[in-house]
Amino acid sequence: MARGLARDHAEKRAAIRAGAARYFAAEGYARASMAGAARACGVSKALLYHYYDGKEALLFDILEQHLGALAAAVERVAPDGPPEARLRRLIHAILAEYEDADAEHKLQLDALALLPEPMQAPLLTLQRRIVSDTSRTLEALRPGLGPRRGAVTMSVFGMLNWVYMWHRPDKGMSRASYADLATDLVLGGLRGL
Repeated sequence: MARGLARDHAEKRAAIRAGAARYFAAEGYARASMAGAARACGVSKALLYHYYDGKEALLFDILEQHLGALAAAVERVAPDGPPEARLRRLIHAILAEYEDADAEHKLQLDALALLPEPMQAPLLTLQRRIVSDTSRTLEALRPGLGPRRGAVTMSVFGMLNWVYMWHRPDKGMSRASYADLATDLVLGGLRGL
């Protein structure tokens, strides 16, 4: 008879994802190994293979959890009220989801393209949903962006995606304050177009 899942299976899997994400981000996914990931997670290599059949499966799970949570946060932003308020809520939601996920975010930017195409496809779908929701909000703020809409949308993500590189909450502004600053910059820029 097959053995059932342990009661703490989900918690162990989440801990492995977090530890492996930090290890992959620090070491570089291409140079990282399952043995190194096991050491970084404080588990045996055999236990790591109990949860994941290889490095690609582990990276996929890390990115799917990260992007799935981000897409869900973006989709929870209420579409009601003025578009300016929606943009503010959207930027706050994105930056709140990035908080404590610097390693996962770095892997999204650096390692997603290293996965085989069939594994990339659902992750790219999640990314497109996030970008599309943001793009629609920007279009509501500045109708008629036309071919500039994509460039404007990706410029917003350019501001948000690199926060993990420089932001230190104990040295300057909070993440929420930066979300307000970024929103104000976007709104001012849209008015200037």
